[in-house]
Amino acid sequence: MKTNTFRGRDFLAETDWTREDIETILDLAADLKMDRAKGKLHDDLLRAKTLFMIFYNQSLRTRNSFEAGMTQLGGHAHYLDPSKIYTPALEGHEVAYTTERVSDVARVLDRMGDAIAIRCYGDPVEWEYGGAHNMIKEFARWAEIPVLNMEDDVYHPFQGLADLMTVKEKFGGYKGVKFTMSWAYSPSVHKPRAVPQSAILFATMLGCEVTLAHPKGMELDPQILAQCETYAETAGGSFHITNDFKEGMEGADVVYPKAWAATPIFQAPIGQSDPKKTQQIFDQHKDWICTKEIMETTAKNSIYLHCLPADRGFEVTNEVIDKTSGPGWTSAVFDEAENRLHVEKAVMSLVM
Repeated sequence: MKTNTFRGRDFLAETDWTREDIETILDLAADLKMDRAKGKLHDDLLRAKTLFMIFYNQSLRTRNSFEAGMTQLGGHAHYLDPSKIYTPALEGHEVAYTTERVSDVARVLDRMGDAIAIRCYGDPVEWEYGGAHNMIKEFARWAEIPVLNMEDDVYHPFQGLADLMTVKEKFGGYKGVKFTMSWAYSPSVHKPRAVPQSAILFATMLGCEVTLAHPKGMELDPQILAQCETYAETAGGSFHITNDFKEGMEGADVVYPKAWAATPIFQAPIGQSDPKKTQQIFDQHKDWICTKEIMETTAKNSIYLHCLPADRGFEVTNEVIDKTSGPGWTSAVFDEAENRLHVEKAVMSLVM
């Protein structure tokens, strides 16, 4: 593929990119990772270029990986902390700052830098599903420079890239790899859908045999599920949904147990804006936890993944998440976390 076809493009959702595009990104990420291990610098790729990062939600991995990535590519990342988080404004334009609309902020930053990266989900949009993604698309409509999605309430595409980069490193490819994305219990119900949705989109796009496991009431976006069915058919993989935790984990090569919000937490018409009902659903499924005994039912050399931070003692036990070496199954969460850096550098170097 001609890499100049990436230049200037937004990176908002998996569905905006082809499988060939994604494979190009992952190949470049692997090259950049290897070069970094060898001590080879790439500080000429984005020399003197600026990435503006707007965080409506805090993050350890996202902020630091983007900042480190821009430094390693020769550019600079500006951290912007909105003085007032998202509220509706006149004429359907969402407010980005206290007195400035998205359209104003986007056009100002467009004149000063080379890309805008945004992270927004959950409370800043009052759990109106899709509200944050629409706001990021509004930025992209007004800015001529690339807009990058650092996680919204529908997609987390950079995390999904890191997940599948890790799978390829461990298994050499995707064909025949049994990939289970599972819900897991957490005391906190405020967990967006973005991570599981991006994980299953990329896994089906690239041809894995994908299982989605969750209790009833934890259903994901029907449009995402339909897209996964299409991807699986096109790529020659498979897509299966189960409401049985043990069934979903049994024989899997990749297991990814992580909490996400039950449907009632969202605003109507998706849900009922009811955190109490959501908590009741969560508390009925405290046995959805990844333990050593569960991992023993997976494939012999399976890997445990999690986007982090994991709720230790609830989503997963310490003996699972901390087993990063040795025979049999292992935890690959820190390889996965590192790979965020490399996939972000790949996308930024291509689109900026």
